[in-house]
Amino acid sequence: MAPTERFAARTTGMTASEIRALFAVASRPEVVSLAGGMPNLAALPLEALAGEVADLVRREGQVALQYGSAQGVPALREQICEVMRQEGINADPGDVVVTVGSQMALDLVTRIFCDPGDVVLAEGPSYVGALGSFAAYQARVVHVAMDEHGLIPDLLHDAVRTLAAQGITPKFLYTIPTFHNPAGVTLTVERRTEVLEICARYGIVVVEDNPYGLLGFSGRTYPALRSFEPEVIYLGSFSKTFSSGLRVGWALVPPAVRDRLVLAAESATLCPPSFNQMLVSRYLQGHDWRSQVKTFTEAYRDRRDAMLSALATYLPEGCEWNVPDGGFYVWLTVPEGVDTKAMLPRAVTARVAYASGTGFYADGLGSRQLRLSYCYPTPERITEGVRRLAGVLEAELDVMRTFGSPARISTARNAASGGPQSPSPDTA
Repeated sequence: MAPTERFAARTTGMTASEIRALFAVASRPEVVSLAGGMPNLAALPLEALAGEVADLVRREGQVALQYGSAQGVPALREQICEVMRQEGINADPGDVVVTVGSQMALDLVTRIFCDPGDVVLAEGPSYVGALGSFAAYQARVVHVAMDEHGLIPDLLHDAVRTLAAQGITPKFLYTIPTFHNPAGVTLTVERRTEVLEICARYGIVVVEDNPYGLLGFSGRTYPALRSFEPEVIYLGSFSKTFSSGLRVGWALVPPAVRDRLVLAAESATLCPPSFNQMLVSRYLQGHDWRSQVKTFTEAYRDRRDAMLSALATYLPEGCEWNVPDGGFYVWLTVPEGVDTKAMLPRAVTARVAYASGTGFYADGLGSRQLRLSYCYPTPERITEGVRRLAGVLEAELDVMRTFGSPARISTARNAASGGPQSPSPDTA
């Protein structure tokens, strides 16, 4: 018997994401990668951190290099509560569970809530890592569209009522309300209360994923959903504000969820790495982390501005994009008839990479959209990457003007899938 025939049925939903599949190509030096969301770590005080690592091993190595608590180092959990206060959250360290990145927290939450066939609500588009976790546990994703102000409450209400008429209560709403990945938009404060009211009315748990919340370009910090409602499950991470490689994230959960989450964490990793947690704790205690976040934010704002300028300069007519006020991403809609997934190999040949929109939907939509990441390349590289992308788009449009077939194919595909592409959050 072939080994694959012994796999569990749920493995059929496990496929490599389009973004991860790009890494091998996008990491080539000649390719300008606007695809991945890698933080830019150039501004980190590496010499000071090297000293912290050495001192940690010398003074506390017996603890840092040993097994630890499945819930996480107590000192770090207290500091995490201080970090969350920046977004209006008042939390008890006892309700914080430290995880190996917030991706692990999301995976564990899905594991303890979802049986095969359960429904999860998520914005359309949504974070590709979340879609992977939902698929791994055989949950069905129902997308709710966004506009330039984030998730649309009326459409959320419609989706919930439609499911209720079928006797279905979604297990939770998964949302990235602030500086969304991939859409780059932010849910307004007014809509935040509406979304919470709808979910409370229908008994739907809210899972708030917030890795970018402190990376706003206007100086404004939006209140987390968790600051309005203590039953919200809040996922946080140090990957975007300190170091992605240390893989330190957390979940803030109600007490009724905490015990199950800790048990699930124990079965997954036994315990998160104590060394990584203690290094993050030392960083928060001994360094001006707020100023470091501001430094990161200023660098990302400069890169955002470079991308927006290049898009306005080079892209052909018919392209639309949002203007993000924080985070890492611009969400771009291309002219009717252009398929961004089909175009990607030609873009890579032209030495530029992006993430096609289809990877951010569970239902195959998004072929007219793509995500552009400005967090890692220099402003000069961003400008050159957009220039190359514009050349690829122009070539696609030239083919369409000559033969006309791509537009007809796209129209047929939309009709077969039951309608046009989901509305995209474009404010161009």
